[in-house]
Formats: sequence, C-alpha cells, structure tokens
Amino acid sequence: MTLVGYARVSSTGQDLGVQLDKLKGCDKVFKEKRSGVDAGRPELKRCLEYLREGDTLLVSKIHRLARSTSDLYRIVSLLAEKGVSFKVIDDPSIDTSSRTGKLVMGILALIAEFENDIRRERQMDGIAKAKERGVRFGRKSLLLPETVKEIRTLREAGTTVPEIIRRTGLSKASVYRALAISTH
Repeated sequence: MTLVGYARVSSTGQDLGVQLDKLKGCDKVFKEKRSGVDAGRPELKRCLEYLREGDTLLVSKIHRLARSTSDLYRIVSLLAEKGVSFKVIDDPSIDTSSRTGKLVMGILALIAEFENDIRRERQMDGIAKAKERGVRFGRKSLLLPETVKEIRTLREAGTTVPEIIRRTGLSKASVYRALAISTH
C-alpha cells in the first residue's frame, strides 16, 4: 500500500509548504500551482494515473483536490473504481476506507447530483426566457439576403462557383445553398 499525496495552490505567489509538511509521510507527492477551476491540472492527472489498487490518496484539505462537489465526486468515484482509498488530513470524517467516510462521500454525491440538477434547471430556464425575447442561438448565418443576391448575380453573369467561393470567402456548400434558395 502506497501513500500518495496531492498538493495544489492556486497561484505562483502562494506557497505549497504547509501542505507539503502535512504530506511528509507520503511515499510520493504530486504538487502543482494552478487554479482549481482550471480543468487542465496535469499533476492531478499524473497522480490519478499513478495510483494503483490498495493505494491511498491523501490531501491536506478537500478543496485542494476538487473544483466543486460534482468534481470531487467524479474523482472519488474514479479512485473507488481503481480500489484506491481517499483521505483528507484536516478532516478525518472524509476517509473512504471507513464506513463513516463512505457515508460522508455518499452524502456529498447526493449534494453533487442536486447541484447539477439545479444548475441544469437554471440553464434551461435562462434559455427559455432568452428564446421568448427572440434571442437566437448558434452561429449567425453568413447567407444574408444581400449575400444570396450577390451570389446569384455573379452566377447569372457566368462566374464559376470556384470564383464565387474565392470572391465571397464562403464555402462551396454555402455557395450551392445560396443558389438553391427559392427566390419567391
């Protein structure tokens, strides 16, 4: 059984010293200076890949590992699938090798699911309200009526499709789509 530590501070101005002192008993420690909001945490990724069945991942504080409850649950679920325990030094109740720790993680999982449902509901409400106000989603159409008219005029004057593509900067598909639009 290997004890693996993970330490993270949010910016280069912060010091990892306090966390590293708490992780002194670990066989290996992964450390990085990145924001927890930054999804690209290469040392965390390396740490998770390094861990093997029977290992234990230690962090000094729970917020050093995850960006949100749902992120924490995702990471801890991955650890459980690998047969890896998870412990938080400053919060002994979070220890997935114990029954109580598993209970705490189960409660956190429910909170994470609840947070996701609320976020999704708010997002859908916002989208519905925006649609009511006439907001259109997606990329703006490049085929405006004047562009379609220009393409038709060029084509009727004998301009080839490749030349129209060059002049307008549109794709071949867009040019043919413009030519296919009904004029009535």
